[in-house]
Amino acid sequence: MTVRVVLADDHPVVRDGLQVLLASVDGISVVGVAANGPEAVRAAVTLQPDVLVMDIHMPGGDGVAATQEVARVAPAVGVLMLTMLDDDETVRAAVRAGAAGYVLKGSSQQQIVRAIQAVAAGDSILGSGVARHVLDAAAGRVSAPPDPLQALTPRERQILELLAGGLSTTAMASRLALTPKTVNNNLSTIFGKLGVANRTEAALLARGAIRPDRAPGGSGG
Repeated sequence: MTVRVVLADDHPVVRDGLQVLLASVDGISVVGVAANGPEAVRAAVTLQPDVLVMDIHMPGGDGVAATQEVARVAPAVGVLMLTMLDDDETVRAAVRAGAAGYVLKGSSQQQIVRAIQAVAAGDSILGSGVARHVLDAAAGRVSAPPDPLQALTPRERQILELLAGGLSTTAMASRLALTPKTVNNNLSTIFGKLGVANRTEAALLARGAIRPDRAPGGSGG
């Protein structure tokens, strides 16, 4: 099955480079491009790609605002942030807007391709540079917030720890000798208990990067 991708970036050199890269990968097809936030939203609605690769800083509305709109009008489209920005606030804003993945433009070609494939498969992913930055930010806190994981069962904690470690559903199922369906069912329960909207937000929560500030079962942005 071919992964259909739309590229949203205001720099033609970046768009062209990504197009050349992805054209060389079997199973991935670039079906559209966008130069700003509104164009990205329109492409998500009209083309319904599997993955929308989104920059943060673009004219006419940034990538975070566009991601939030895509989550509202084209929820089946997975958004992968590809940006130079690795600060904690931007990562959290993108995740809360609905991004399923966040990688840096300095990542290797293989890392970018794997991130696209992961988002297309319904998994969440944080690039190694982002994950390292977020973990460093969490470790630097003077006082820790109350443990939000107390409501989880031991099995749910195991699954969340593996999710935070970057494992896919299939890898978690193999590690725990469970079916992927059972893992996904547990993840749904975990999201409800923690009051988070998706895998990336749950992983960040487990790493101590965000606080559960929405009520369990609340809708994500």
